[in-house]
Amino acid sequence: MEIIEPAGLDNRIVSRIIDAMIISLGTVLFSYLLYGDFNNGSEFRLTDFFGLLYSLSLPVLWYGYTLGRRLAGNRIVRIDGRKVGIGTMLLRDFVAGIFYVLTLGIGFAVSAFMVGIREDRRAIHDFIARTYVTKCTLEKNEDVS
Repeated sequence: MEIIEPAGLDNRIVSRIIDAMIISLGTVLFSYLLYGDFNNGSEFRLTDFFGLLYSLSLPVLWYGYTLGRRLAGNRIVRIDGRKVGIGTMLLRDFVAGIFYVLTLGIGFAVSAFMVGIREDRRAIHDFIARTYVTKCTLEKNEDVS
């Protein structure tokens, strides 16, 4: 396992903020077009799946990138160098999310420290899914088979 140019906490936070803005804007616009008003959060709507679909499928289809990650200059990579799949993304987002909830956010705080302190910059969700976040662009990275 060779980890190439791991992304730090600041770079990851920037990409998450950009993605959150994209998801929020997309959900609001889609909700307005579909329902004629903005989602006020009082009831379940089809647009609630937008964020989930975005964060799970875009990295699978776009070699580890989301729009926020692409703009921030980082992407998700499997430690074996292969392209991330839907199973990897489910482990990374869904299973890790359950772990963070069950630990009442302590796991999330520990992950932030791990990204800030560890040389490989891997968080708990990276270990669960056997991934890491790299600043290395697709053109510079060797294999995404």
